[in-house]
Amino acid sequence: MLGELIRNRILGAAILSWFIAQLIKLIIAWYNTGEMDFSKLTSAGGMPSSHSSFTMALAVGVGQVYGYDSALFAISAVFSFVVMYDATNVRLEAGKQAQVLNRLVENIQFNNNFIFKFDIKLKELLGHTPLQVLAGAILGIIVGIYSVPR
Repeated sequence: MLGELIRNRILGAAILSWFIAQLIKLIIAWYNTGEMDFSKLTSAGGMPSSHSSFTMALAVGVGQVYGYDSALFAISAVFSFVVMYDATNVRLEAGKQAQVLNRLVENIQFNNNFIFKFDIKLKELLGHTPLQVLAGAILGIIVGIYSVPR
């Protein structure tokens, strides 16, 4: 079973595409801050979208092996579109709501004293801009085409 997983070109392309996207996030963060933040290798949000890259590489890999007119490709493509829609709409809006809640908690005071202490800061970078999703999708398409030959 492990050997079959290792030989699965479609799964390999998807994982490779995800890893490249996460590596690009690490490089961008290093360029912007001058510090290597290895948490970028597993973090959500940012440029490019690794979710989009992962699912598009999967869909393209399926298309390369089973044909772009197959039911498997259609299922994979629809799955990718749902993930990308979620990233640019649902998760992006949840991140914006987290920003608002974090600011509210920072500024709630009563007679110059905080009403309560909130020790946890909500994660604000959850989703993606359309450009980040597009970049991830393009990366996934390229990796899928070149990693899974027809």
